[in-house]
Amino acid sequence: MELTPAINNYTAKKITQLEKFVNAADTSASVDVEVGKTTNHHQAGDVFRAEFNLFVGGKQYNAVSEKEDLYAALDDVKDEVARELSKSKTRKRDLMRRGGARIKDIVRGFFNK
Repeated sequence: MELTPAINNYTAKKITQLEKFVNAADTSASVDVEVGKTTNHHQAGDVFRAEFNLFVGGKQYNAVSEKEDLYAALDDVKDEVARELSKSKTRKRDLMRRGGARIKDIVRGFFNK
């Protein structure tokens, strides 16, 4: 499959939508994108494949989608990576909040004696 400027621009647009999940100070962030047809002889079914491999802060986020339309596959894979990044960010925040709440309970116990 030949990479057209339209596909290249659409893919770049989807990648820039993921920037809000990445810390701007992290210069080691990188993304590998793979798009193409799964096979050339299919008449129907999932024909186009899109894959994003995002490396941020020493962690890897991966998503793959196969759809009948290449643009739909790119939308789907972008949404999946965004979900993974958001989930990771929420998990880290919740862990910090639980730790803070635990420290607060310890301090309250100390002063209420």
